[in-house]
Amino acid sequence: MSTVTTQRVGRKRKQRKLLINELREREDLSEQAIDEFLAQHQAPLVEGAKCTFLFRGEVDEVWVKHRIVNQPQRVAMKRIPGFSLWWVVIELPEGSRVDYHLETRVGEHHSDFNDPLNPNLASSPLGSSSVAQAAGYTTPEWTQHDPQCRQGELHTIEFYSKALRRNTTSRVYLPARYRKTSTYPLLVVHDGDDYINHSAMRTVLDNLIHRLDMAETVVVFSNPGDRIREYPNYAAHARHITTELIPYVAERVPLIDRADARALMGASFGAVASFSVAYRNPEMFGSLILQSGSFVFTDIGNDHKGGPAFNPVVKFMNRYREKPTKVADNIYMSCGVYEELIVPNRSMVPVFEGAGMTVRYVEARDGHSWENWRDRLQDGLSWIYPGPQRFVYE
Repeated sequence: MSTVTTQRVGRKRKQRKLLINELREREDLSEQAIDEFLAQHQAPLVEGAKCTFLFRGEVDEVWVKHRIVNQPQRVAMKRIPGFSLWWVVIELPEGSRVDYHLETRVGEHHSDFNDPLNPNLASSPLGSSSVAQAAGYTTPEWTQHDPQCRQGELHTIEFYSKALRRNTTSRVYLPARYRKTSTYPLLVVHDGDDYINHSAMRTVLDNLIHRLDMAETVVVFSNPGDRIREYPNYAAHARHITTELIPYVAERVPLIDRADARALMGASFGAVASFSVAYRNPEMFGSLILQSGSFVFTDIGNDHKGGPAFNPVVKFMNRYREKPTKVADNIYMSCGVYEELIVPNRSMVPVFEGAGMTVRYVEARDGHSWENWRDRLQDGLSWIYPGPQRFVYE
């Protein structure tokens, strides 16, 4: 036997069994042994690329439900015969972060809920989800509260929008060292309260500015009424942002009056809103941050499979793709490879570049989630508004 073959055999013999298999093969397996096992290990069990999902209970069937595109999104779990523990192994590439629920069936009754054996939860406007963190994934430390970091101030502004014909509520973030004698770049964020509540964006801003990774910036967290109506290339929304909201803030806060010091940001439909506002005002904004943009389009026919809510999006995107124009100098784009939107986002990169815009495009092993968008904030914010040593204030 050759030396190479001997080494391979040696490695194979040393390869450890999965924890779930060690448990299943125990001769003294009991419910008490399962209790002890679960007390020692957090679900899902992460061993290299293999993640073992677990459920404990007397039910007829159990499934893991996730939203990884092009994969079975309802994965059946198996029961250890004679015991109350269910399990299934799913392979997740290094660095993956996956939101999921469990579904059980007892007779004809189905229940959908977060994993009771996993304390990791992600929040969203629609509720919470359990989170599977594969090998190599870590929550960025700059998303966590830093007691050494000075905190900026968050103020609420409310006024009636003539353009939208409704009352509006926004938040204005002022950096910790804010002075009325200075002038600041501006970032307008769509779905602002959601970014604050589900992506820790206020904490992220505090940390990045404190560490000089990002310029001191005034951030306006704008909030929609009916976002499905207002966000996809809605003229009244663009007028509200450009002729009402920004001037309202500029009257009260010293802002740099230049396009390169104004930026728009949003995720999903909010990314479409940011892009369409810039499209309608092509010389007003220097940069865009577009996260998991709902840039659905059709090259042939009209069947986009997105439902009626996407009709105005598709109409807008088809028109833009037929005649691309420059809407800003820089576009930061990010998208999760586990999203259905990954294909249209990839497709828009060369279109934007061909129109004369500089594009920084980033993908992550993640889905359509607020934590995915949170984890990309440092890269995007420090790119459009880099630290003070690189950003020209005057």
